[in-house]
Amino acid sequence: MKKFFLFIFLFGFICVSAQEKYTILMTGASFASYQNGWFEIGCKELHARALNKAVGAEAIADGANRMVKGTLYSKQELEDADAFVIMHVHNMDVFEDSELKENYRDYKVPFDRSNYAAAYDYVIKKYISDCYNLKFDKDSKYYNTQSGKPVIIVLSTHWHDARPIYNESVRLLAQKWGFPVIEFDRYIGFSKNTPHPVTKQQMSTLYADDNTETIDGVVYGWHQLRGEDKFIQQHMAAIFVDTMKKVLPIK
Repeated sequence: MKKFFLFIFLFGFICVSAQEKYTILMTGASFASYQNGWFEIGCKELHARALNKAVGAEAIADGANRMVKGTLYSKQELEDADAFVIMHVHNMDVFEDSELKENYRDYKVPFDRSNYAAAYDYVIKKYISDCYNLKFDKDSKYYNTQSGKPVIIVLSTHWHDARPIYNESVRLLAQKWGFPVIEFDRYIGFSKNTPHPVTKQQMSTLYADDNTETIDGVVYGWHQLRGEDKFIQQHMAAIFVDTMKKVLPIK
């Protein structure tokens, strides 16, 4: 009987530990908010706690302003996060560097939406700085370490390839910093270059809700169908998981 209860205890402990193997923090907007499901599905597969901070209708400037206020993540969430995913994917240039500041503290705040590259730069530098400065926090497990908290930042393309300004510039930004990219546009399974053979329309419209967007005169699907039961969310989750498995530390 004692052996039986010991087995049950150990089995339960292993299951709980597996469920909380990682913690992944994400900022984003409507394509990433919890109503979608891909992030949550992916985190379950990775045995990770999902800290989804994405809010519909926000932009990277809003994420930056939340960091300015100290409301994007708590001190404990910063301590716990194994990776920080950024999925603000408006079709804007996030790489152009003519107005970037060497010190993130030199940016005028609050941010507006006039310069997406500057807001991205602030978010990246602020997060890296916050992680490093944990080495000076006596309450942190990273106190007095050489590097502070190790940083894993992961960028993301749009969920398909119809936003070339953003998709191309985010890859340049990732190359600049040495960050991995969740390449939804590459692995989603269809391309803006080839319409559907039956409908003759963009294939993204088959996996989107009733909203559409027009880019260069072509109509595309805008918001992907939402819900963990939707194929497109499950497929995005698979792409997300594949990327994260390459960059998360082995525990």
